[in-house]
Amino acid sequence: MQLAGAAGFGLLASAARAARASVIASSALAPGMTLLAGTGFNVVALKGPGGSLLVDGGFARDSKAVLKAAAGATGNRQVDTLINTHWHPAQTGSNEAVGKSGGTLIAHEVTRLYLGRPVASVDYEGLYGPLATAGRPTKSTRGGGALEFGGQPVVYGYLPAAHTNGDLYIHFPVSNVLVAGGPVTSESWPLLDYRNGAWLGGLVRAHEKLAALVRPDTRVVPASGRVMTGIELQQQRTMFADFHERMVVFQNKGYDSGDCIAQRPLKEFESQYGDAAAFIRGAFYSLNLAYSPD
Repeated sequence: MQLAGAAGFGLLASAARAARASVIASSALAPGMTLLAGTGFNVVALKGPGGSLLVDGGFARDSKAVLKAAAGATGNRQVDTLINTHWHPAQTGSNEAVGKSGGTLIAHEVTRLYLGRPVASVDYEGLYGPLATAGRPTKSTRGGGALEFGGQPVVYGYLPAAHTNGDLYIHFPVSNVLVAGGPVTSESWPLLDYRNGAWLGGLVRAHEKLAALVRPDTRVVPASGRVMTGIELQQQRTMFADFHERMVVFQNKGYDSGDCIAQRPLKEFESQYGDAAAFIRGAFYSLNLAYSPD
């Protein structure tokens, strides 16, 4: 990984989880498919005839451990294809290793562009990137696409302005697994990277699109945290849609972010996802950016 500027790559929000190497825990998702869970990230590995397919790659500090765990889970020594759900550090840390070994890197076009330059984010302080040329996606999409891997279809699609401005979901319909990426969380509130195009309305639309893909028993893999069910994803869709409506009402009343937080519009869900203040503040900022005139 190349570091941007004299200050380098300063992850504040990610500092605690990036400070030490993760222990990679492996668990079966479906036949031939394994979840590799580290501190602050999930990676999905699918066995192929000559190499494996990975969805996301963890932080750069964990790349060797992730790739070793993927090899152990799949029996494949090489990674044939790596798909990035978005460009954040927790998703793209294995890009360079896979790219240098000849693997194909697939991502949204925004992710490809962002990984070629220094990028600031709500998620960290400082700049991330650019990655070396070998770590930048070699195949990109502006909408979606599909491929066959390991004897099954792999479908990926765009979630505009949901978590970043370059989010993809990856659907394995035969295995009944949906890798939802950053817009979906199971143990905390999602991050709206409003510095890079995300906003609350985009998060709501992402959940609507994802909810249409799942069955009640679908295994839904968020960017980090435990695997969810399709039922839980449907419940989140309702929660965020209702929250969006309430936030628009607050805006029309002239509330500032502190007023919105004081109303505690998500209090019934805080026992499950934690204190919602930071998420509400981010949602407020994102709505202001989305609705403010040019």
